[in-house]
Amino acid sequence: MTDHVSEQEVREQLAGISPEIAEQQLNDKVGLSFTELTPERVAATMPVEGNLQPYGLLHGGANAVLAEALGSTVAALNAGADRVAMGLELSCTHHRAVRSGHVTGVATPLHVGRGTVTSEIVISDESGRRSCTARLTCVVRPRTPGS
Repeated sequence: MTDHVSEQEVREQLAGISPEIAEQQLNDKVGLSFTELTPERVAATMPVEGNLQPYGLLHGGANAVLAEALGSTVAALNAGADRVAMGLELSCTHHRAVRSGHVTGVATPLHVGRGTVTSEIVISDESGRRSCTARLTCVVRPRTPGS
């Protein structure tokens, strides 16, 4: 089992890459908690409470929210400090909805190019059963002053 990665460690690793993505990933309202954070593998958990998430999405939305968070973090870590990730394209296959407990997601890069980063994401419930498989592609562009 991997040690928990603190919010401060996440902020330090994402500092200078994209403040917008860092803040999105660390949004306390979503309850995202990173457990791994490297360019080769990003993992996190988030709570699923009843039929609705704390942020107001139906339970099926938890998979998409976690997939977007993990995939965009992989893109930011692989793009480098001189580039910014934007323009997400997410494709999810929902195997089953998770209605309570926590979902855990693991994202790994499939393709890192000059203009895009594509990640594969697998999301599971607390028992380890897969609830969603996703691919997310982020467009990465050179950082401009002020971005």
